[in-house]
Amino acid sequence: MKKNIILLLLFVTYIVNGQSSKLIINVKTSPELTNNQASEGRLMLFLNQNPAVDPKDGTWPMKKSRSIIFAKNISTWKGGTEINSDAQTPWQSTEVFGLNDIPKGKYYLQVLYAQSKDESRIDVPGDLYSKPVLIDLTKNANLDVQLTEKVANRSLIEHKLVQDFTQQSQALSNWWSKPMSVKASILLPSGYFENPDKRYPVRYNVAGYGGRYDRINRLLKQEEFKTWWESDNAPQVITVFLDGEGPFGDSYQLDSDNNGPFGQNLVEELIPTVEKLFRTNGKRYTDGCSTGGWVSLALQLFYPKTFDACYSYSPDPVDFSDMQLMNIYNDENAFISEFGLDHPSKRSRDGEPEFTVRQEINYENIQGKNSTWTTSGQQWGGWNAVYSPNSKDGTPTPLFDPKTGNIDKSVAENWKKYDLLKLVQDNWSTLGPQIQGKVNIVMGDMDNYYLNNALRKFDSFIKTTESPKSDANIIFKATEGHCDSYSHRKVLEQIGELN
Repeated sequence: MKKNIILLLLFVTYIVNGQSSKLIINVKTSPELTNNQASEGRLMLFLNQNPAVDPKDGTWPMKKSRSIIFAKNISTWKGGTEINSDAQTPWQSTEVFGLNDIPKGKYYLQVLYAQSKDESRIDVPGDLYSKPVLIDLTKNANLDVQLTEKVANRSLIEHKLVQDFTQQSQALSNWWSKPMSVKASILLPSGYFENPDKRYPVRYNVAGYGGRYDRINRLLKQEEFKTWWESDNAPQVITVFLDGEGPFGDSYQLDSDNNGPFGQNLVEELIPTVEKLFRTNGKRYTDGCSTGGWVSLALQLFYPKTFDACYSYSPDPVDFSDMQLMNIYNDENAFISEFGLDHPSKRSRDGEPEFTVRQEINYENIQGKNSTWTTSGQQWGGWNAVYSPNSKDGTPTPLFDPKTGNIDKSVAENWKKYDLLKLVQDNWSTLGPQIQGKVNIVMGDMDNYYLNNALRKFDSFIKTTESPKSDANIIFKATEGHCDSYSHRKVLEQIGELN
């Protein structure tokens, strides 16, 4: 309550002192892109005072890069017509002020029209946007803006060892009652074509949150890695870069009530197809960092016979009683701690909080197609889509209220199915023998997202196990932050030592 009063006083001060300006935006799609404009979408205005940041990229509440964002849904936008953001138009904002009361100053302005039907995230292939322009809001402004750019489709770098993989999923298509395909990119070992009789182990790599199959491009643009991989010294391993795309954010490669049977697709469709198309030897490994760290571990635990080992770095919370700093089972509110303070969501490696869960959700709310974080396609929206039940309107049921943060205990109960600590605790007698020699986890003890707390509890349980006594290799690194120890080369060399 005190925080809201302070924000309101700041807002009043802007008006009383005349320190605010009115902004009217007249948005129109350029003639070249009119045929690419959908009638339905989410129109978003971004203002940023940092010249080093593309305003539409400032979608996190980081002080140095965050943008002021205004957004609204459009349902009947005809190509070539203009949309006017006058005072009568309701806009959702990340701030306490509206378009009529923007603090005076100079800003870089950018407009984005999020219209993708395939991804819930904004700024994805098919979305339209304007180029950034510097505007002077020391006085009222009425601006004409054209959407002249289109987010390009993803494509892969050309290289003899790179293969593009697309497969229509029968499981996902049946679940969604429409054609659904999954993509991946494949990096073959240097000697693949020179040794036609040799068969290879397969590494299934999972990206950090928001990563897509085309991340292979960044890897092969690193000259040091590329030179090493093409040499005879590199491990002879096939890497499949799985795609994270899901209907409500990253799919986490698991079956869920909202995304559908992504786990079934991976294990029963994608992996068998890869093994038919390429010369594999039946050995399968998973790895990744952050979201990839959690997914690689989860795949090893949910499908213990499918994979031969996982290499998990800085995994997302493996215990939901430490969902970052909140306990979803006992806490009443996701934003406020038992001490009455806002939960931080990110910290620097020396412990300084950078932003809170409340601020993060505020930015996800404005990106959601339903104006809440559950359809933002961002981190909390992605978690919620995987772990929560489906609601009557077809969207994921929120774990907590988007404005108040109050936790719904019935939804928290559903999350237990994906709590990895509970999974191993409840099933150790049968699961334990199947994962011996397969679990490898590395975590920084100053993880930027407080993920080390959950893994500490996981590690404590693992050390108590009997019949069998777990041989899981869990390493905590003092002073290290999120994903500091992860590298593709390191994982490949670990897998290479086993083959």
